[in-house]
Amino acid sequence: MTPTPSATPVTDRSQALSQALSRVALGDRAAFAELYRLSSAHMLGVILRINNNRAQAEDVLQECFVNIWRAAQSYEAARSQPMTWLSSIARNRAIDSLRRRKAEVATVSTTVLADDGSDSDLLARMPSQDAGPLELLQQAAESRQLTHCIGVLSAEQQQCMALAYYQGLSHAEVAQHLSQPLGTVKSWVRRALMALKDCLTRAAAPDRA
Repeated sequence: MTPTPSATPVTDRSQALSQALSRVALGDRAAFAELYRLSSAHMLGVILRINNNRAQAEDVLQECFVNIWRAAQSYEAARSQPMTWLSSIARNRAIDSLRRRKAEVATVSTTVLADDGSDSDLLARMPSQDAGPLELLQQAAESRQLTHCIGVLSAEQQQCMALAYYQGLSHAEVAQHLSQPLGTVKSWVRRALMALKDCLTRAAAPDRA
């Protein structure tokens, strides 16, 4: 199935998702189709942020809905918004898909037979793709800079950034999650991005000198 975008307002969609999840928990297939219509496009977006292979992302999305069909009864409306719960499933499945890819055993041989009958490993002739000492040092420095710059943001800005960029929520969903006006959330996110850009630019300035 192809994810179907929905133009339903956020508040109405949240209510519709909660109702659909309740009915899915009872085995209602029509409710399951409605749940897919309301949430699949958003969930695919969450997955693609982690695994940008479209075909694999769509496979992960189908796995998510199989899991949702089986576990809908575990959703507790008092503990989280329905889209937050669904996004969490999508994010966890996407991370699992990357782990599976890394764990896959390669079946292509890299060994060739030389003219004298001896074996030769092609990979042994290739330069290492591992980061060198200077690159590792630079990566460590950049990580510390980012951690420092995030640390200077206000608590509200940090919370908005976490929900928007790590949990994949839209600005409207972040506003609903935090019980704040949409304009306020957009302002927090915009100021947070500007502050991060300014902080990282100043941190990198000595390197360009």
